[in-house]
Amino acid sequence: MRMHIELNDDLVAEVDRLAGPRERSAFVRRAVIKALDDARRAEALRSSAGVLRESGPHEWDDDPAAWVRAGRHADARRAG
Repeated sequence: MRMHIELNDDLVAEVDRLAGPRERSAFVRRAVIKALDDARRAEALRSSAGVLRESGPHEWDDDPAAWVRAGRHADARRAG
């Protein structure tokens, strides 16, 4: 699908410099995909904010670092 967007000359020049000849659309496509991924991640974080706080207490509350270390040592796929 084609889409009309407006960018200032300096921005287009920088895209052309980084993307290389005839790669403008592919560069913009990758940038939009990354921006959408970032926005979805931020949305997921916002929607889950505070969920754990309401369900406590947690086994990691006293010493989070020790809880993480124990989990790492319990995983046979990890070296060390």
